[in-house]
Amino acid sequence: MIVAALAMFAATLAPPKLLDSQLVLQRYEARLTATKDPQTLIFQYVVSQAGPQDIDQTHRVYRSGSLVRDETLVVDGVKQKTTRIARYRDRYTLHNLAPRSARYVFLFVRPVASGGRYDYLYRAIPLGAPSAFTVRTLTIDGKTFLPREIRFHSIGAGALGDGTLAFTPAGKYWVPLSIAVQGTVNGKAARERITFGSYQFPPALPKSTFQPPRALPAAVLPTF
Repeated sequence: MIVAALAMFAATLAPPKLLDSQLVLQRYEARLTATKDPQTLIFQYVVSQAGPQDIDQTHRVYRSGSLVRDETLVVDGVKQKTTRIARYRDRYTLHNLAPRSARYVFLFVRPVASGGRYDYLYRAIPLGAPSAFTVRTLTIDGKTFLPREIRFHSIGAGALGDGTLAFTPAGKYWVPLSIAVQGTVNGKAARERITFGSYQFPPALPKSTFQPPRALPAAVLPTF
């Protein structure tokens, strides 16, 4: 009994097993194919920008497919509430951002020890011409074989920068945890950071969620 207990204890102290880098990539592609993005969710995000425009805001978002209710809760430390109803795709989903072998060649760099396991760092080389969003490196989580961190270069109208996107598990989903970008906007230094949290995944949201709030009735003044 004591020998068995000591063996189990020794097993917990054993270093994690390193996997072949190509096997990790195979499991990564398989897990991406099997993992779905949430279609109905509620979450909060905090966005901070410094540069040509300084922003510090907290938002709560309700999303069902492409329908979005975005509530601004705090602006520059002051509580307030404004609501915007819109329809647009979720650009921060796993499947929108995770690089695939059809578009990149992945070159193994090194294992990264993390929380009693190894993650796997790869350099990503585009197979075609660079796009507005180009992945530079990919770190694959050694437990789930999903992307733990993506480093990228982005370019747009008057703006370019380098950033880091981190993912985390939430329920049965793999969702963004944070994104940080540093670069220039119209030649001026700028940086932005968004953190995501408080995820909920209800089976559905009521239709009233996506109806604009009604204006308060006009006050009727007494006549004297």
